Amino acid sequence: MKERLSALVGFSVQRNNVKTEVLAGLTTFVTMSYILALNPVMFAPLAVKGYPVGALFTATALAAIIGGLLMAFLAKRPIGQAPGLALNIFFVQTVCVSLGYTWRFALTAVLIEGILFILLCLSNIRQIIFDMIPPSMKFAFAAGIGFFIATIGFKNSGILAEGTIFNHIETLTNPNSILFIAGLLLAGLLTVLRVRGGLLISIVAITLIGIPMGVTVMPDHLFSIPASPAPLFCQFSWSDLLTPDLWVCVLTMLFFDVFDTLGSVVGLMANSGLIRKNGRIPNMRNIMLSDALGTMTGACLGCSTVTTYVESAVGVAEGGRTGLTALVISLCFMFSLFLSPLFLAIPTAAIAPVMVIAGFCLFASVRHISLTNPVETLPAFLTILLMPVSGSITDGIIFGLFTYVAYSFIYDWIYRKKQKQGSNNQSFSE
Repeated sequence: MKERLSALVGFSVQRNNVKTEVLAGLTTFVTMSYILALNPVMFAPLAVKGYPVGALFTATALAAIIGGLLMAFLAKRPIGQAPGLALNIFFVQTVCVSLGYTWRFALTAVLIEGILFILLCLSNIRQIIFDMIPPSMKFAFAAGIGFFIATIGFKNSGILAEGTIFNHIETLTNPNSILFIAGLLLAGLLTVLRVRGGLLISIVAITLIGIPMGVTVMPDHLFSIPASPAPLFCQFSWSDLLTPDLWVCVLTMLFFDVFDTLGSVVGLMANSGLIRKNGRIPNMRNIMLSDALGTMTGACLGCSTVTTYVESAVGVAEGGRTGLTALVISLCFMFSLFLSPLFLAIPTAAIAPVMVIAGFCLFASVRHISLTNPVETLPAFLTILLMPVSGSITDGIIFGLFTYVAYSFIYDWIYRKKQKQGSNNQSFSE
């Protein structure tokens, strides 16, 4: 059995543990499952334009299932995939609401973006882009994503009032905040004690404690029959294929998808110990290809761009290292089609503390950044800072790389100029 797992999902009997991988998959799924409830809400404004929102829950689950299977069997990495939150906003609010295009137009853009991403993964361009990023910046991506995830956890906790923590005493005394603080203490303690499955234990414990406090609302029924995804299947607008506006949307989506995925993957792999000292990530091509194939498949199902979820850091923190974790995530999304009321009953107060602890685990990558060379340290610092401040992984990556190139160019120019002056002075003295 374990030999088959090794061949299918990269599981090693010597290095990996089935129980650990399963717990990691369950924990990651719980932190990702919010997208099942949130996606239909985000797409609600498109209902007046004929978008069949009722079919989106099923389509979202199916996209996550397929994305997880791709990561499990093709990439063999502990990463979950689902429609991305940031690109959902771009799809709905920018393309469809602000610019006024149809949802079929937007789906067509997602499909083409996925196809271009696949071609990019199969070419040498992907490797060239990856190799151009210095190792210090790759580890900065990981630390920055750690802060990013932890920030989301705190924002979702309810203890942040008007952008500051502990601003009002009532903020700390409401049930959600009390549960969050209890969950943070529990998850942190279990992490310090290195309890296997500690983050999942924390989620379950806080969810149960939340029942008498009125935070966890138990559903009236546990089972549900999923709606048919047929109304969303392959609803593309081929008449817009040659319009310049479509290609502007395609290139914008591609830009954000590539850098968001690149940053997330580097961060996750750095925390898992699967990144080498020179910054190389084994099987990087298949990881990116799985993301690209997930996007194309998601478009066919009627979803916005499917992407790598930074919440996978929670599973990595639990010890997930192979595709078995991704397979468990996929199976959980499969069960969620029929047990959605149960999974959606888990309160944010139970998930937010786990995201903070996962952020802490990612932050550990900062130890690999050279602190003696300001040319490397300052761009790394700006990358780490900007991700949580801007609320965008892509913004942090782009700004960090820009400053790295700028500082390196200026430093090299000044250094060469000083060398030239020194050479001229020596010639003159002779």
